[in-house]
Amino acid sequence: MKPSRLKSSRSKLETHIEILKVLALNGSSNLSKIMDKANINRSVLKESLGFLIKQSLVEEQIIEKPSNIYAVTERGTNVLKYFREIPQAIPVEKARGRRNPPNVS
Repeated sequence: MKPSRLKSSRSKLETHIEILKVLALNGSSNLSKIMDKANINRSVLKESLGFLIKQSLVEEQIIEKPSNIYAVTERGTNVLKYFREIPQAIPVEKARGRRNPPNVS
């Protein structure tokens, strides 16, 4: 049984990064392949791809209607690389059993 796609708990940023990851790992892909690999519904995917294209992170390659394909750009690859480096650059200590965040004075 496939996981439910009705409710997404991902933020827009997480969705954008997931799409970039799918395209970086799988190469140029059509909508159906991206939807399947990223577990995103068609309307959310189209909205996210529109944003990523405007930011020059993804390019649309028109091959023939209705099967356009999408590919991550060099800029998109660089953005993805920076997001992968964030955990090493900013170590975050996981709170174990704490209900409230620690006091920062």
